[in-house]
Amino acid sequence: MTSLNFISRHLMLAVLLFSPFSLASDAQDPWEEFNRAMFAFNDAADTYVLKPVAKGYVKVTPGPLRQGVNNVFNNILEVRNVFNDLLQAKFTQAGKDSGRFLINTTLGVAGIFDVANHMGLPRSDGEDFGQTLAKWGVADGPYLVLPVFGPRTLRDAAATPVDWVTDPKTYIGHTQTSYEIKVFDLMDTRSRLLNLEQDIGADKYVLFRDIYLQRREYLINDGKVEDDFGSDLDDFDDF
Repeated sequence: MTSLNFISRHLMLAVLLFSPFSLASDAQDPWEEFNRAMFAFNDAADTYVLKPVAKGYVKVTPGPLRQGVNNVFNNILEVRNVFNDLLQAKFTQAGKDSGRFLINTTLGVAGIFDVANHMGLPRSDGEDFGQTLAKWGVADGPYLVLPVFGPRTLRDAAATPVDWVTDPKTYIGHTQTSYEIKVFDLMDTRSRLLNLEQDIGADKYVLFRDIYLQRREYLINDGKVEDDFGSDLDDFDDF
């Protein structure tokens, strides 16, 4: 369910522009029966566990404090961004992401405040090892829904262990603290999606699958992709 990250900025796009036509072909989703079962499991866990906890978190935590928590987690992931920037030979972006990490870790008090953004270094969409493999020419493979982790392509699923290794949160020595931080990260992510939800009234599985595949194409091509409705996804970056 950490995959909820990709929805936070583009769920509204799908809701506003939804059509009954699927963007994925049968070749992209040959394991649909299994995927639907996993999606149903994840959706139930979200409905009965994550969503209520996220609502409670929003109710008891002031907005500025929630933003600070989100900033900290985004700052930590700059390390993974730089790693993949370098592997993709994006040296200019690696410099910017490194600068963001150093500025926000120091002047931003461990990343609580996004000082770098006010200094002309806005946060990028981020890089992960799945995007790096795509840049290296590895095909995406079939669409796959994993329990807990959510939607992936086969290439992204194979990249997950590297993403885990390059996430600094992995190296927190104290086991209980490590689990608490990961749960807090997930709760923070889920809470930021609450305001985007509404009754979609369609096949939720197909909608989320198509959002994921389109979003991955957008990230891999660094935003140089138009969606099937003719609108540049950059227009929806504020969501």
